[in-house]
Amino acid sequence: MPANRIRVAPNTVAYADEQTLKLVVEFAIPGAPTDTIDLKLLEDGIHLTAPARDIEYVSALALAWAVKPEKAEAIYEHGLLRVEVPFKDPMEDAVKVAIKAGREDTTIKKIEG
Repeated sequence: MPANRIRVAPNTVAYADEQTLKLVVEFAIPGAPTDTIDLKLLEDGIHLTAPARDIEYVSALALAWAVKPEKAEAIYEHGLLRVEVPFKDPMEDAVKVAIKAGREDTTIKKIEG
């Protein structure tokens, strides 16, 4: 394979599947051997590199909603890489805060005007 490949952004489609509560991202990367595809996910982004013949597909996407990268699934078939990853519940890492009662000797003062 050539060392100096032309870098190209693959045709990409990304959408939320409301029924499964997953983000679906599809990359058109024809000719890229499966074992050379490098796909990395974070909670807020996706990075892809995939060499194919004289070109190298490169893509980096910032995500508007957090996902669970450890639960991602990717399938490469007929030049199309399909990635499905569940959305992260925004309250998943929330911390419950204990609330203390106010002072009991608080009195209401009448404002005279």
